[in-house]
Amino acid sequence: MAIGIVLILLIVGSVLFHFLSPWYFTPIASNWGTIDDTVSITFWVTGIVFVAINLFMAYAVIRYRHRKHHRAVYEPENKKLEWWLLGLTAVGVAAMLAPGLFVWAKFVNVPEDAAVVEVVGQQWQWSYRLPGKDGKLGTVDARYVSSKNPFGMNPDDPNGQDDVLIASPELHLPLGKPVKLLLRSKDVLHDFAVAEIRVKMDMVPGMLTYVWFTPTRTGRFDILCEELCGIGHFTMRGRVVVDDPGAFQAWLGGYPTFAQTSGQMGGDAAAGQSLFAVCTACHGSQGEGNPALNAPKLAGQGDWYLRRQLRQFKQGARGTHDKDVFGKIMAPMAGTLPDDAAIDNVTAYIRTLPDKPAMATVKGDAKDGGQRYVTCGACHGTDGQGKEATNAPRLKGMSDWYMVTQLKNFREGVRGTHPQDLYGAQMALMAAILADDQAISDVVAYIDKL
Repeated sequence: MAIGIVLILLIVGSVLFHFLSPWYFTPIASNWGTIDDTVSITFWVTGIVFVAINLFMAYAVIRYRHRKHHRAVYEPENKKLEWWLLGLTAVGVAAMLAPGLFVWAKFVNVPEDAAVVEVVGQQWQWSYRLPGKDGKLGTVDARYVSSKNPFGMNPDDPNGQDDVLIASPELHLPLGKPVKLLLRSKDVLHDFAVAEIRVKMDMVPGMLTYVWFTPTRTGRFDILCEELCGIGHFTMRGRVVVDDPGAFQAWLGGYPTFAQTSGQMGGDAAAGQSLFAVCTACHGSQGEGNPALNAPKLAGQGDWYLRRQLRQFKQGARGTHDKDVFGKIMAPMAGTLPDDAAIDNVTAYIRTLPDKPAMATVKGDAKDGGQRYVTCGACHGTDGQGKEATNAPRLKGMSDWYMVTQLKNFREGVRGTHPQDLYGAQMALMAAILADDQAISDVVAYIDKL
């Protein structure tokens, strides 16, 4: 009797949880409402079966429970019952599978007027490529991939010269226009998924997969990798931003074509020397840094990283948080650089400065820090030299007190929370694994010994 009552309570509780639970699908932002309908049909079929079977079990447990002086009756088979079970099971399975097949038929047939965008996944970031005015994407090949050509663009393909390269985890799309996403992985298995858009597809190295959809409302939607792709898998996040057509075109115009990136100069160090005069007051004439002024060492740091940080200070992605006192000091200094050419020039000059390791000032347990640094090394390199491919700056020989400050800022939300600081948001997730200040000191003490 007690077991029968428990089964009935299980049924009631499960049904109430399903209908009253606040956890369900996010509001849809694409044309794939049929996917929601298919899942709802599956819920109804499996829900009815769940209730029916458990109610029958409860009935059987109560009706045929052990009682004195009652004898069980053995019935080896019941063909009528078996035919009913076979028929109902067939109807239930068909009800679950048929809608999915119809949806899949639409999912794999892309509209002829769909725009084409390539999504490139790699540990642990997203980047994108859009066709230029010719409407055609150029060819790519793994043998062309390098730090200067991360997309692996074929330099001899004229169709690729006007391709727009988005070296950012944020992809903008125009409202109401169907889009086909070509999915390509550069290293391991990834999976492109956007919950609100109801698209999800594996990305297999050496293969080109795809999804398509039509955005139906503006907004910002998280991109997740839903395939375990390595130690930094949980930080592999991006964003789809659905804009009105005018805003989309304005965003697209802010990114270079392949021809433009190929023709970019590395900056004029001689011109950058005069610009660096403003920086010397805090960072030193040799870019050696000054702890008394909270100015980190610059010499030896990757110029690509310095360029990004200067742009973020200028654009407000850094140095605007109320608790980022020293970032607020840096922001107006970055504003003295009028344009990207000036930023390129000053970073080119910094590249010429002598790279002398900063003095170690942090005390911690380097042995314990070495175990924790295994996670950091996946992006920053086992030797701490940094990797442009994973957007991870150099750590070895840099200002250790500054690393401590920034790790605390990331952990406490002072840095990495601005909507435009997408790589900072990734780092904030990583910094969260350092539970306290001692853990931070231990990791930095280990970096000092690299």
